[in-house]
Amino acid sequence: MLYWLSEYENSPLRIFKYLTFRSAGAAALAFLIVVIFAPAMIRFLKEFAIAPQRLAGFVSEEELCEIKGKTPAMGGILIILAVLVSTLLWARLDLMVTRLCLMVMLSFGLLGFWDDFRKVRRMKGPLGNDGVSGKLRLFAEMIIAIAAIFILFRAPDTRDSAPLLTIPFMKEALLYMPMWVAMIYGVFVLWGTGNGVNISDGMDGLATGAMIISMMSYMIIAYLCGNMTYSEYLSTPYIKGCGEAAVFGAAIVGACMGFLWYNSKPAAMFMGDTGSLALGGSLGIMAIIVKQEMILPIIGGVFVMEAGSSLLQTLYYKATGGKRIFLMAPVHHHFQKKGWSETQIVTRFWIIGAICAAVGLATLKIR
Repeated sequence: MLYWLSEYENSPLRIFKYLTFRSAGAAALAFLIVVIFAPAMIRFLKEFAIAPQRLAGFVSEEELCEIKGKTPAMGGILIILAVLVSTLLWARLDLMVTRLCLMVMLSFGLLGFWDDFRKVRRMKGPLGNDGVSGKLRLFAEMIIAIAAIFILFRAPDTRDSAPLLTIPFMKEALLYMPMWVAMIYGVFVLWGTGNGVNISDGMDGLATGAMIISMMSYMIIAYLCGNMTYSEYLSTPYIKGCGEAAVFGAAIVGACMGFLWYNSKPAAMFMGDTGSLALGGSLGIMAIIVKQEMILPIIGGVFVMEAGSSLLQTLYYKATGGKRIFLMAPVHHHFQKKGWSETQIVTRFWIIGAICAAVGLATLKIR
């Protein structure tokens, strides 16, 4: 919205034309919105419902309620609102990139909110004993992903780059996907990132900090791929208008930083599925837009570790009739069982996330 002020010639308002300035403004505004309104949100969530966070098999329900029982969930609502307001104000709304990022974030966030609401209210019925069933959630995520890819292929400012698939470590290595292949691939990317972040949201600050690191990486990539000079130098596809995704990514980084202020140990609120699904979907659509989906498992290494450990544990448990690879899955609980403190686990996972992000960014040059 503020971008249009840059059209005034010979005016200081031309500064709103610059992507770096608008990205910084989006991050700052989102951070301030979360920090300022978080206390009111915490009070509201506590009055709405107290959501005990359950870790089956690790501690008893009574012990867990004593530790976490007074911490409200669904704090992701504040993250979504902050990102929405900041993006609407600082990004270009005439480009499909901006609108698509917001659409995916809001759709995944709404799905997560539905799940959280049922858990908080303990609503039981055909959709599941505690929340939305896994099959229904997967179906909803598939619909969102298919709609997003369809829009990418049809929108005038994204249809040229939509079929592209960039192969890392290979110079100018591009594959062209038909729409149906891109849809299947997009479903896998969005489902994987959404659920990876969701699984990682099990300790104070863990998912939030890892998301800041991963989203900052894709924010940088979006800026580079949206600049013809930089994209040519790095041998990455130039994607017109994708720089606006950097503004959206900056808003998420700022909102997560503000949320981390209250989510660090001991957490005053949790983001819940509302926030984790919205953030995971946002990270996935960012990777799809900038055509760097194949380095997402590197940049989002922490989320891959978490989701992969849960998958391996489940498959191994079923295949061996009850044996386990990890003491407890996802893997952060394995280390907790080994005696690591929560602060140690979160900090070390952040370090791993930073290393993975650095390696992922390096792939843009190592070709």
